Amino acid sequence: MDRKKEIVKVSYKGIATNIVLVAFKAFIGLMANSIAVILDAVNNLSDALSSVITIIGTKLAGRAPDKKHPYGYGRIEYLTSSVIAIIVLIAGLTSLKESVMRIINPEKASYTAVSLIVIGAAVAVKFVLGSYFKKKGSELNSQSLTASGTDAHFDAVISVSTFLCAVANMIFDLNLEGIVGVVISLFILKAGIEMIGETMNSIIGVRVDKELADGVKEKLCSHSEVHGAYDLILNSYGPEEIIGSVHVEVDDDITVKQFHSLSRALTQEVYTDFGIILTIGAYASNTSNPKSAEMRKSIEEEIKKYPHILQMHGFYVDEINSEVYFDLIFDFDEENRESIVAKIVDKLKENYPEFSFNPILDRDFSD
Repeated sequence: MDRKKEIVKVSYKGIATNIVLVAFKAFIGLMANSIAVILDAVNNLSDALSSVITIIGTKLAGRAPDKKHPYGYGRIEYLTSSVIAIIVLIAGLTSLKESVMRIINPEKASYTAVSLIVIGAAVAVKFVLGSYFKKKGSELNSQSLTASGTDAHFDAVISVSTFLCAVANMIFDLNLEGIVGVVISLFILKAGIEMIGETMNSIIGVRVDKELADGVKEKLCSHSEVHGAYDLILNSYGPEEIIGSVHVEVDDDITVKQFHSLSRALTQEVYTDFGIILTIGAYASNTSNPKSAEMRKSIEEEIKKYPHILQMHGFYVDEINSEVYFDLIFDFDEENRESIVAKIVDKLKENYPEFSFNPILDRDFSD
């Protein structure tokens, strides 16, 4: 399946559906003199515009990498989502203003049974459309489609409010137009803020998805030569372009030729299974040094005293130069990392005064 063509296809369906809803809701709103229904129609119009922007963004993001942008244009999809969020926010603010004015200067609304039928049908259509968008957004890893699906579900809730407002007007002669309009506006604003937050997180960079990270590590460790995978870093340059790096722990007597073959195989398998371009480095694991096992156990016992140390890896004893290397991953909540490391090193020096210790403070990227 061509991901970009499928996103465009789904977006065209969204445009067609929302245009039909705009026409029906605008007609009913004008006939009934209902600000709530008219604002609902405006919201559907913004949804149609969002789908147009999704199509444009998807096509731009699909451009091939070039000299100036060697990582491609995939991140344009994140910018597209931001533009959609801004449109939603503008629609929400405009709706809020008009609704407040309707509370200050109320006008009589006039609904009919036909109005209720159209509004009820709109609820069902928006719910189905939202579910379809979210399903396709998840399948295609498209934030824009997922955001449109969430927005459509909000629209269904909004339309329910409009329906209840119409019923109250017909049965109890209650004019709730302005109040319901404010509620609708707040729903729209909430959706816009959430969409901006999600797209900003993608642009800034967030923690690697745990399921993806575990899958990559499991694939790497499926080879008997690999004793562990650490320091996995994945950078997203768009939903279809992920580039990263990782260290694998291997025996210290492996040859460069052997590691070359191993890393080539690992790189190919990760790309085939996950679509990730991965650079692989190595941590040497002592295989013929019984003292290293003793030292490792001693260090592990020492770091257990500090609950904010999440992991130790990259441990290696260089007996020729009397050097010990290891990485420590701290929880982000720990502020006194340097002082804790100094305490650990002092303790280790008491036990092994002939060695120098070289700990590296690592970040918790994916573990």
